[in-house]
Formats: sequence, C-alpha cells, structure tokens
Amino acid sequence: MNRSERGSATLELAVLAPGLLLIIALLTLAGRHAIADGAVDRAAADAARAASLERTTAAGRQAAIDVARASLADESLSCLRTSVDVDMAGLRAPAGSHGHVTVTIRCPLKVADLPLPVPTRTITSTAVSPVDAYRER
Repeated sequence: MNRSERGSATLELAVLAPGLLLIIALLTLAGRHAIADGAVDRAAADAARAASLERTTAAGRQAAIDVARASLADESLSCLRTSVDVDMAGLRAPAGSHGHVTVTIRCPLKVADLPLPVPTRTITSTAVSPVDAYRER
C-alpha cells in the first residue's frame, strides 16, 4: 500500500455509510408497509365474515369492530387510530335474495420510530362477505 493511499478506505466508508443507512431505512419502511397492507386486508376479510354471520345489524356491526381490532392486535400492527366502517345493508335483504356485508378498515400506520421524517400513510382495505340468502333473518 502506497503511503498516499493510507486512510482512503476509512474515508470511503465515511462517505458511503449515510447512504447505506438511508437505503436500509427505506427498505425497512417498505417492508413495514407491505406487512401492514396484508394485515389490514386480513382484518377486513375476517371482520366482514364475522358480521355476515350475525342475525342483526347491531350485532353484526359490533362483531365486525371486535374482530377487526382483535385481528390487527394479533398482527402486532400499531395504527394511530383504527377506523372500522361496516355496511350491513345485506342483512336487511328479504329471504331468498342475495345480500352482502361490506367492511372498510382505515389504519394510519405509525412510523415515528423509524429514523426518517416520513409522513403517516393511511392503509385502507375493504372486504365483502355474502350473506346466506336462505337463512332466517
């Protein structure tokens, strides 16, 4: 190693390290968003199914909210404020006609623990579950 090249590796590392750390932080953010997307999708599907099995709109709405919150908690997903909207119009359909229950979940993802100044992104998922056309309502 030539005397004039001493310390060049240290300098290169000092120049490249912030860029590498930024790339790692961005990959972590992208991974967290992908995992959260899947978790919110599953929670919406679970909530819609639970609501479609209930006999009354009030019980269906409460079942959807409870199942959505439990599903998100099982995934260890930290939302700032979870919003669960339930459309129970399918339960009021007359016997013999097809109805469905729709659940929409909004989850503003908490990213304050990452070393990046990124804004909060709201993840939204909607799921639809059919109501049995011939069950007693």
